[in-house]
Amino acid sequence: MGRRQHLLVRAEGLWDAARLRRRANRTPEHFRIEAYLGHGGPHGVVVRGRVLDNPAPAPATEGEGVGAALRRTLGQFVTDELPGVPLRVRIAGASADVVTDDEGYFRAELPGASLASPWQEGSVEVAGPYRGLTGRHRTPLRVRVPAAGARYGVVSDVDDTILETGVQRVGQMLRATFTGSELTRTAFPGAAALYRELEGAGNPIFYVSSSPWNLHGFLIAFLQHRGFPAGPVLLRDLIGTRDGREPKHARIEEILATHPDLPFVLIGDSGEHDPQVYADIVRAHPGRIRAVYIREVRLDPGDGRVESVADGWPEDVPFVLAADSDAVRRHAASIGLLD
Repeated sequence: MGRRQHLLVRAEGLWDAARLRRRANRTPEHFRIEAYLGHGGPHGVVVRGRVLDNPAPAPATEGEGVGAALRRTLGQFVTDELPGVPLRVRIAGASADVVTDDEGYFRAELPGASLASPWQEGSVEVAGPYRGLTGRHRTPLRVRVPAAGARYGVVSDVDDTILETGVQRVGQMLRATFTGSELTRTAFPGAAALYRELEGAGNPIFYVSSSPWNLHGFLIAFLQHRGFPAGPVLLRDLIGTRDGREPKHARIEEILATHPDLPFVLIGDSGEHDPQVYADIVRAHPGRIRAVYIREVRLDPGDGRVESVADGWPEDVPFVLAADSDAVRRHAASIGLLD
């Protein structure tokens, strides 16, 4: 871990410790459990979420001002997370007990069962005493279950792959993130229609991004508003731990391990690290990847970064550097990925 990462983690730890000391004897005023969309099948189920003491953010509205959007976004980042909360996750007759970590997150793995496709309903509830809470605190959860006839799954990046972000232009990206909403942010032309075709009659779509979990609600709302197929959105902690921030590989590996009977299509962009990450996945899982599609968004397409990754690429896995969604569609159709 670099010195900057170490300082950030240490500062966050000191701040959280001081905050918890001040509130140790107080009953949470705005206790809520955020249950993120999970995924699973016959081989197991993975569920994540976070427990906070903040009011839920207000939904975006048409015509709202920049100030309202900024306040809502800041509210998603300035959180009062609750560590040490005992929880019980239930789904399809199975249950697992977990405790939230220092940042209020929880992750539960449950055995596979007879799950309903495309979505299995479940719940997360407080499983023991916590700082004077009274009453039953329960939140519903949903788990994406591939159809029995699913031919493959899709792992897709988000920023600059389906959501126009400008991640290579930091100022533009920050301005769009903090002053926009799911109603104002723009999807790449044709991307939603392409993903609906890839989903077909039951192929699951997984969205894996380096964005923080604070943006989970925004991204779910964006996908719904812009007509993308619903699917689990796997993000990571804003600052990370002393071991660093979780690499993107880990979340993709989790998806492949939880759905071992499915091959996958990987979709990303050329702006940052997707080509190298996907190359690592292809080489680590021979026979599991049907195709890799990289949207060309580089400020300097001649920098050679993507092309160097493609050198020595396995011949049985198409690697396509695509100018737009139509280019991906044409190639996907040519190799039989589209019905």
